[in-house]
Amino acid sequence: MMLLPAVVLLIIFSYVPMAGIIMSFQNFRLGQGIFNSAFVGLDNYRFLLSLPNTMQVLQNTIIIAVSKIIAGLIVPIIIALLLNEIRRVRFARGVQLTLYLPNFLSWVILGGILVDILSPSTGIVNQFISFLGFEPIFFLGDPRWFRTTMVVTDVWREFGWRLIIFMAALTAVDLTLYEAAIVDGAGRWKQMLHITLPSITPIIILVATLALGNVLNAGFDQIFNLYSPQVFHVGDILDTFIFRLGMADARFSLAAAAGLFRSIVSCVLISISYYLAYRFADYRIF
Repeated sequence: MMLLPAVVLLIIFSYVPMAGIIMSFQNFRLGQGIFNSAFVGLDNYRFLLSLPNTMQVLQNTIIIAVSKIIAGLIVPIIIALLLNEIRRVRFARGVQLTLYLPNFLSWVILGGILVDILSPSTGIVNQFISFLGFEPIFFLGDPRWFRTTMVVTDVWREFGWRLIIFMAALTAVDLTLYEAAIVDGAGRWKQMLHITLPSITPIIILVATLALGNVLNAGFDQIFNLYSPQVFHVGDILDTFIFRLGMADARFSLAAAAGLFRSIVSCVLISISYYLAYRFADYRIF
């Protein structure tokens, strides 16, 4: 009974809309509806793949998503190891809470904040860069910096959540191993290298493999709120591309085809990630 409301919501918002997939095989017209629009088979998919920017959008998605996954693993692991070395528990918990706070803010709010902070003329970051004697950087408008900015800001917002996972894993490390290492003359660095890291390696593998399922999810909310036409060729991802096709250009059939293509590839990647999680971390759903 407790699960029933969640199942009902899942059916309404996830399974019922699947009927719209049929639009990807039609020349859909609003006036005609799904039942009266002409059936065109795979023409929408052929046209989608023939567009000059489709492969560029896919490349942007993979580059940004993979960069976020890698950085989103490395940063929280390093911070977790550093916090684990702090003996003042209250201070460590205060730092952890502070790092987790950005996760509660939406990208609509953070987008406005970042636009002001990273402004090439009035932003505090560029004022500091100018103070050091360097030229201001247009982080959100320069194609050379846009992807890096997206990765860094995403890690800043999201890594607090993974930090909790790794901190929880660190609490399960057997303390007697540290005592034995101290007796053998191992310092803090050797303890971290030979005890702490190997002890949380299964969790690191699990988080990494499960993250593979999101390799085509480069962050619609973030990109949509921060990108602009001058960085489309390096920042446009599948989600924003589909949104523009469907909502801005009213090409619903192409948007449905692109969405189905993305879903199929994501399903394959999720299946692979769960297999890897089972193979290397002994993680299973059932």
